[in-house]
Amino acid sequence: MKSAEEELPVAAWFGKEKQRKEAVVGLGGSGSFGIHRNVFAHCEEVYFVSTAEKRRWRALQPCKYPKPVVFHDGRLAFKPVASSAAAMFFWLPFGLPLAVIRAVVFILLPYALSVPLVAFLGMHNRVIISSSPSSGEPVSLDSHARLFICNHRTLLDPLCISAAIGRPVTAVTYSISRVTEWISPIRTVRLTRNRDEDLRLMRDLVDRGETLVVCPEGTTCREPYLLRFSPLFAEVNADVAPVAIETAVSMFYGTSTTGRLKSLDPLYFLLNPIPSYALEFKDRVFTGTIAGRECSSRDMANHLQTEIGRLLGFECTAFTRKDKYGMLAGNEGFAEVKK
Repeated sequence: MKSAEEELPVAAWFGKEKQRKEAVVGLGGSGSFGIHRNVFAHCEEVYFVSTAEKRRWRALQPCKYPKPVVFHDGRLAFKPVASSAAAMFFWLPFGLPLAVIRAVVFILLPYALSVPLVAFLGMHNRVIISSSPSSGEPVSLDSHARLFICNHRTLLDPLCISAAIGRPVTAVTYSISRVTEWISPIRTVRLTRNRDEDLRLMRDLVDRGETLVVCPEGTTCREPYLLRFSPLFAEVNADVAPVAIETAVSMFYGTSTTGRLKSLDPLYFLLNPIPSYALEFKDRVFTGTIAGRECSSRDMANHLQTEIGRLLGFECTAFTRKDKYGMLAGNEGFAEVKK
């Protein structure tokens, strides 16, 4: 049932607003002038958009959005106009078998063969080795680092780090599908989300000589933003090796929040015509100090988030995995829920 104010005629409603001495702004949609005549008659100024002005309209750049878009879902990485949609349907008969071949190459072949072969198949990979601030010499990828941390772009992050350093790693995961664990060419270890238990588990792995890759964000982020880093990694080992990761896709996003289809995330990434990965390795950082002063694990997590954000040109946020899945999926992001 309409309120008394909503039932007022247009003239009475505008008169009421004028008595309040408040400015009234009217936005008219599609339709002829006659449809809006009753409203326009009470406006002091009326603006019309001409056809020539509409032709000059361009998509609003992300930097000009009223609020930043940090999280969004869906597979399409392009604006679904007719030409782009036609290109996608033309590409799919070639792209699907190509994505499967790329995946098989990654899974079955050693890095000495798989890396140049996937490059030949159209996947671009770039490794940047930053100079050590103390010596000015490039960081050695053959260093004895046992704990790598990186921002999280896709499920392929640990695999690309393993390929770059040329040795197997163990990926610490929060919640991935069983299918992804089965086909992964590297070992994966699932955390329990119990802080003490997870800390003990990661310390045991490092003590056994395994090389760990940890994504402190806990989930992926498509846009140029970094989620809050969990400080747990800073308590695992005396030093960590930060890695800044950037990806580029033109057709499909390799991330999703849909539990049933998350196992297809890597395949969607490889389905792009020319997917690309860029990794920048930084020198090892001692987790107990920042610029020679003692620090807490939380301070170290914030420090490395800032450093990786600076390298990538990304903005740091306080959002977490829980925030992302709460906004997009209405859950906390568990791939499997035990009843």
